[in-house]
Amino acid sequence: MTAGFRYEISTPRDEPIRFNRARQKIYAYNFTYCWWNPFKRWPIEVVSYDWAQVRAERWRKRARTPQGITIDKQGVMLSIIQPDTTNEVVDRFQLSTPNVDDLVWKYICLYMQRGPSALPPPPPPKNHDDIPWYNISKNLAPKVQWQKDIDIESRTAP
Repeated sequence: MTAGFRYEISTPRDEPIRFNRARQKIYAYNFTYCWWNPFKRWPIEVVSYDWAQVRAERWRKRARTPQGITIDKQGVMLSIIQPDTTNEVVDRFQLSTPNVDDLVWKYICLYMQRGPSALPPPPPPKNHDDIPWYNISKNLAPKVQWQKDIDIESRTAP
């Protein structure tokens, strides 16, 4: 089994992040893989952090192909800082797919500060387990399964 194929069928279908305004926490479905060791078990860990620990980092990557085409990618990472230190990062999450702009971060901040009434209506929720039939590797990948206690905590008020 090649490492690339294993990556495709071992990674979860999605790595969602939940924002709980009532608890002022975020919950992340964290997946860590080791590209150089195909025999190591790739763990999934659900973590939660206080909203006060969250910072956004905008990133940009520019690459040039051998054909001379410039590819420009950008996105927003959520960085979790140590609560008792100055900006020491303890964890990072990709907020969304590459090329997302900072409007997503502003939307989340507005939700966490003022609530859903301050926001325009969101689009209908996407079921991340709806994978097209022809994407065989993602159909073989494990579905996102939150631990029962974390699932309840991340969706309810204290």
